[in-house]
Amino acid sequence: MYPEVVPMINPQTLDVEDDFEFLLTFLPPGWEKKAKELGALRRCRKIPDARMLLRVLLLHLAEGCSLRETAARAKHGGLVDVSDVAIMDRLRCSGEWFRWMNAELMSQWGARQPQGVFDGPWNVRVVDGTQVKEPGPTGSLWRIHYAVGLPSLRCTELHVTDSEGIGTGETFCQFNVMPGDLFVGDRAYGLARGIAHVTSGGGDTLTRFSWSGLPLWVGPEEKFDLLAHLRTLRGAAPGDWPAFVKDEGRLIPGRVCALKRSRQAAEAAQRQARRRAQKHGAQIAPETLEAAAYVFVFTTVDAQALGPTKALEFYRGRWQVELVFKRLKSILGLGHLRKTDEQAARSWLHGKLFVAFLLEALLGRGESLSPWGYPLCQAQGTQPLPVERGSIHAASPSAGRQPAAGPSGMP
Repeated sequence: MYPEVVPMINPQTLDVEDDFEFLLTFLPPGWEKKAKELGALRRCRKIPDARMLLRVLLLHLAEGCSLRETAARAKHGGLVDVSDVAIMDRLRCSGEWFRWMNAELMSQWGARQPQGVFDGPWNVRVVDGTQVKEPGPTGSLWRIHYAVGLPSLRCTELHVTDSEGIGTGETFCQFNVMPGDLFVGDRAYGLARGIAHVTSGGGDTLTRFSWSGLPLWVGPEEKFDLLAHLRTLRGAAPGDWPAFVKDEGRLIPGRVCALKRSRQAAEAAQRQARRRAQKHGAQIAPETLEAAAYVFVFTTVDAQALGPTKALEFYRGRWQVELVFKRLKSILGLGHLRKTDEQAARSWLHGKLFVAFLLEALLGRGESLSPWGYPLCQAQGTQPLPVERGSIHAASPSAGRQPAAGPSGMP
């Protein structure tokens, strides 16, 4: 006799269900309730709950599908039958929900950030820009400029411009300035015109800059010799020197804060500089190699309010957030940006940032700490996580002996 034939279950279906449930374990407590509180889930006609809403929106945000393709995939996959217009409406209303989850996800690793990023009297705004190419061989190329507040991670400003032409470059001039703002930018923002724009609006800047891209002055006619000052640095002692930036004849007071890299870090930075020059077919200048052995920033903040060590720690905090921005930039390259609807564009960016932070959480808390590849929740009273199409549940903290806690409170 032949054994009874058991119908085969598509393993990919089970994997998707399990993977989504696993993904939900990284979300902050109360995320489903917040969907209703913050207006993302107002009516539950076709999309019954926050889980389904998130799953549908991730098709658009993480997979880079168009709204029409998202609607088709959701219907074909047996999730929901909604139109692309309905999905767009849901996305427009979900921006604040995504922003809240972003801030909560960041708090999981925010304690490792320098304290200088989060304290002080300033309204800290980390700015960046990247290009977004619409899908297809004839897709348009756009540049998106965005400012993110710390520690709230709220997208405080967003502009979409052409990728080339006058007024489209990465500069502080792309953003509105209010008194008390502190703009933190990378090397691309270390330009005199942008710094002047911020100070004219009553704000301050803290930005890295290129040794040749930002001329510095000691006085109206005397230039500041950056490399000569950098050569005086010894060991791990930071340097702090007053300097001026000149824009259209106006001198803007500020300071250069610098630190000498370790030998290993200097060699790595110099190798990177050589590769950059080789990629563009240029001959690297000796001064560029020498400058690569140091980290230096220009700030308009007074030394009494922000000392040199704290200023450099401040920028290090920006650099660590930049690691998330780098992942965000790769994700931003996938998808359709609504350029004519500001609310939708902000929600789209918050959603993309949510995917970036979720990836950080997955990479940071997954395989490095647990042989099974995901964290076990040990909070008291935590309920098991049901799998919708199966009977498998995550182990309850009260069931059986608990494994020993690791260095981060995780097994």
